Amino acid sequence: MPPAELTVHTALTSWRFDPVSTVLCLVCVVSYLAAARGGRVGRGTRAAFVAGCAAWWFTANGFIAVYGDVLFWVRALGFVLLTLVAGFLLAAGRPVTVAVAHRRLRRAALRAGRSWGARWLLSPLATSMLMLVTPWLLFLTPWYSATVESAVAQRATESLLVAVGTVYFYARLQADPVPRHRHAGLSLVIATAETLGDGVLGVVLWQGWVLDAVVRQAMLRDWGPSPRTDQTVGAGILWVLGDVVGLPFLMYLFARWRADDDRSARAADVALTSPAEPTDGVATDRPWFLDDPELSERFHRR
Repeated sequence: MPPAELTVHTALTSWRFDPVSTVLCLVCVVSYLAAARGGRVGRGTRAAFVAGCAAWWFTANGFIAVYGDVLFWVRALGFVLLTLVAGFLLAAGRPVTVAVAHRRLRRAALRAGRSWGARWLLSPLATSMLMLVTPWLLFLTPWYSATVESAVAQRATESLLVAVGTVYFYARLQADPVPRHRHAGLSLVIATAETLGDGVLGVVLWQGWVLDAVVRQAMLRDWGPSPRTDQTVGAGILWVLGDVVGLPFLMYLFARWRADDDRSARAADVALTSPAEPTDGVATDRPWFLDDPELSERFHRR
């Protein structure tokens, strides 16, 4: 039976219990809070992680799970919540810091961070491609139809989207230890370019053909928008709402950019004002910035 017409009341009262997401969220919250008891992260950080799990659970059990089978724009809203909201909050919870502080998890976390796979996966190119390509593949390939027709595919997709968002924001925020620190200005430029990429997908869904899966979804209900309108609203959610939700992330990057520049300026001032120490009485013309640890890392000079 199709759900009743979507209204404010039905959105607040419609639920579909999903044991898979419930167990995963509970395991994540309990494990995180148990490992964070040492006080390495503050209450706000812990609250961010719990809120990320709550957003994940709500998306998989609330009205989005009920009406996502018959409305494309609801599925688009679920994508934004899982990748941009839950992913950002989980990364802001600094789970790697919590893991490294735990005696039993420290070695595994450090070993994983030093691996070639982790360095590649967390590089700007890999994380950008992961975030940009995932929605194109999800909405413009048979993958989307599979999530509508199969509960197993939908549960797996939800978990994957949360993982994609968390990995992306973990690499961009760099609030946690990362295999390689990168200047926040680079992340800000890349994030701005990614916003344009999201807009292209929104235009394609808005002006392009109506997806077959969206037409089949409309046939399951006798109320609501037409397939064309449904897909247009979903395109707007992916484009506009995605950018609005991403504003805190951009603001954080801008603040960290200024902090990185201030730290580099202080290091440069110290290097310029410190008296030169000749080596064995022989003066050297070696530029000062080659010996500055902050700048040498930035320019990859040793």
